[in-house]
Amino acid sequence: MSASGGTRAIVAALGANLAIAVSKFVAFAFSGSSSMLAEGVHSLADSGNQALLLIGGKKAQREATPQHPFGYGRERYIYAFLVSIVLFSVGGMFAIYEGYEKIKHPHEIEHWYWPVGVLIFAIIAESFSFRTAIKESNELRGKLSWSQFIRRAKAPELPVVLLEDFGALIGLILALGGVGIALLTGDGIWDGIGTVCIGVLLVLIALVLAAETKSLLLGEAAGLEDIEKIEAAIVDGDTVTGIIHMRTLHLGPEELLVAAKIAVRHDDTATEVATAINAAEARIREAVPIARVIYLEPDIYSATEAAKGADPDAAPGGPAQPPADH
Repeated sequence: MSASGGTRAIVAALGANLAIAVSKFVAFAFSGSSSMLAEGVHSLADSGNQALLLIGGKKAQREATPQHPFGYGRERYIYAFLVSIVLFSVGGMFAIYEGYEKIKHPHEIEHWYWPVGVLIFAIIAESFSFRTAIKESNELRGKLSWSQFIRRAKAPELPVVLLEDFGALIGLILALGGVGIALLTGDGIWDGIGTVCIGVLLVLIALVLAAETKSLLLGEAAGLEDIEKIEAAIVDGDTVTGIIHMRTLHLGPEELLVAAKIAVRHDDTATEVATAINAAEARIREAVPIARVIYLEPDIYSATEAAKGADPDAAPGGPAQPPADH
């Protein structure tokens, strides 16, 4: 996934959310609408989230150290997970609490034109931000559906911005509906109901983000397409005759570790084997450029040993399975 594309989407969302947050707090001050307050906090939380994503992207670029020999690529996953926590707590739970209080103690919305005007402005601004995220994502998702793209993406920034912007647009529509019904009926309880709906929406989005970033933090294998390319690149049919087993792991969105035990002929010399391994590594990097760390262990293939199946102790949790095509 293009880091520059993610950065453009983040910057666009950050600019839109900062402007929207200010306008929403001004509207709340004049109207007393709880939907406006919840939406203002939501936009402020979103701005903080985008700042977290930018910080994570910057920290992930640090060079590897003896203490962290594989680098800091996973910093981006950590900061994306923090985003889900902020969205859940500051955005979702605050909105639910504020909506509950407004339902218990409703009051009429004053100066209705402030919240309505700000909500219309916010919808327009969020639409431009959402459009930028969609445009950047379309360059990468190919034939994948949007749900597949969000679930399979190894770089967290675009899925996070997409879900945040989508949630923001739906939240603005809910807020506009709550304010509108409250104005039509003269009953401020509808403003509180709209606020609770916004909070529930944010909590659901935060849970989806948390689940996806948790999977990335635990460590995901390469996609099926990249695995097939790597397998084809390893075997040359001459010295390297097959793959006994292979593991892949994303060290970061653009960094992949490949570890494989490869079958070589029993009568090959050490020089021939070493040359074949170097050639295989070069082919892997050409086929899948993000394969930065490659370990190939030569072994003599044995049909008898292969028939026994995978060794349960070869990896934590038992033998590795191919990544699910979801």
